[in-house]
Amino acid sequence: MMHVGLTGGVASGKSAVAAKLASLGAVVIDADALARQVVEPGTSGLAAIKDTFGEGILLPDGSLDRPALGAIVFSDAAQRAKLNEIVHPLVREQAAALREVAAPGALVVEDIPLLVESGQADLFDAVIVVQAPHDERIRRMVQDRGWSREDAEARMAAQATDEQRAAVADYLLDNSGSLEELEAQVASLYRQLAPAQE
Repeated sequence: MMHVGLTGGVASGKSAVAAKLASLGAVVIDADALARQVVEPGTSGLAAIKDTFGEGILLPDGSLDRPALGAIVFSDAAQRAKLNEIVHPLVREQAAALREVAAPGALVVEDIPLLVESGQADLFDAVIVVQAPHDERIRRMVQDRGWSREDAEARMAAQATDEQRAAVADYLLDNSGSLEELEAQVASLYRQLAPAQE
């Protein structure tokens, strides 16, 4: 099994890379999806978050109020660290369970937005980093996602820098062009990384 980490800053195009890898046959484990699962109502993750941050982070139906929690953690590194201490171990446990059931010889790609920030680069056979220009990423968050420029800048400031991500990259994908150009880079990389099928 080839075990690869995939990361990139918010709005870098990492999700497009993950989708293309999956379409080519890679087993993609989405850390963001797992992070949502481990804090669903009734989970130990949500109970720990409520105990740490208070009832104010819950919606009336008992589920997590993500905007309320985001307002606390994205502007305060200490609070963000507390949240990560709860969520990251649970996500890693779930990811390990998914790796266990991957077919022998599979290319397993873990899509982890905070791979660099959480110090996980050394856990992989290779790390793929997706990068896009700062101003283009801001444009995508504001125009495509409807965020304010302030929210976009705060989210970027809360993450590793491009230089920090590039420092752990075995493969750097440049997403400053079109989606077709990015997907061509991904297809070429997949051919390099995917184990030869018998």
